[in-house]
Amino acid sequence: MKNKIDYSLYLVTDRALCRGEFLDCVEEAIKGGVSVVQLREKDASSAEFYRMALELRKLTSSYGVPFIINDRMDIALAVDADGLHIGQSDMPLDVARRILGSKKIIGVSASCVEDARLALEGGADYLGVGAVFATGTKSDADSVGIDELRRIKNSVDIPVVAIGGINEINAHIPMSAGIDGISVVSAIVASPSPLDSSKRLLDIVRKSKNI
Repeated sequence: MKNKIDYSLYLVTDRALCRGEFLDCVEEAIKGGVSVVQLREKDASSAEFYRMALELRKLTSSYGVPFIINDRMDIALAVDADGLHIGQSDMPLDVARRILGSKKIIGVSASCVEDARLALEGGADYLGVGAVFATGTKSDADSVGIDELRRIKNSVDIPVVAIGGINEINAHIPMSAGIDGISVVSAIVASPSPLDSSKRLLDIVRKSKNI
């Protein structure tokens, strides 16, 4: 499964930004074309995070959409998520791979070519690169210019997804680097219509790929 994943429109959750019910928001986004869902709720307790993970595992499975857990290996294992996303300060990639096994997806955050190459050598399945634009959802993220994004994409043979402040106005800019998709938070979950916003963002991605 993991070799056939479409990373075009990668949703990262933030329940605080949702205008309606959390699950409804994610489901509408999936209906609009979101191709991967990552649960990232930094302020949730372990119990809350587990409950949300269970609910999203059921929802994403019903739509056949890959479900990724941010950072929390224990939760990923507990709900049998499709994979885990880790940052540079999280669990080492080799340890995560040993625990999760070869069939699960592991994504790694990268902000430079060196990060990208090390992740590739370590067996990462995809890279999340950013922040390409200023973002309020991850204030500690390093800034990555479009030229560096392009260099990262050219240095690895695994999918590269840009993240950080991406919306309908600027999504074409990171896509011009030849990457595989965009990772979006507020441009979808804070939208009055996550479904319509997802459709428009996916259209931008597809046009950039000439699909």
